[in-house]
Amino acid sequence: MRRWVEDLEARHGVDNLTERSRQLVLGSYAVLLGLLAWSGLAMEAGTNPLMPILIRGLPLILFLPSILSKRPRGHAWLAFVSLLYFVQGVMVATLPGQGILGVAEALTALGLFTGCMFYARFRSRQMKVGK
Repeated sequence: MRRWVEDLEARHGVDNLTERSRQLVLGSYAVLLGLLAWSGLAMEAGTNPLMPILIRGLPLILFLPSILSKRPRGHAWLAFVSLLYFVQGVMVATLPGQGILGVAEALTALGLFTGCMFYARFRSRQMKVGK
């Protein structure tokens, strides 16, 4: 795997790969927040309909400063948190009538994980070269 990533860096350049992985992170992050908001609004929440959205979206929103400041360590931690959303998506996909939403959430979380993982690696390499 390491050799494959090093070959990828040699072929495409670290700067290009950093930008591509950042675009994947931003896109997946926005889509995942949208999916969580949409599914949260569809829930029967009783007196406060925003509570499911807040509970499900707060862990992602806490990483917004790391994403905006382009910190590799924050992206690495977000990759770990995105796995929780992957598991949640798989669990939602098993519910009757929620298959499409669950699969969409799981695939988006997987895209976020991949983007964060690659961004953390490529941005760290980019920062080392810049010293």
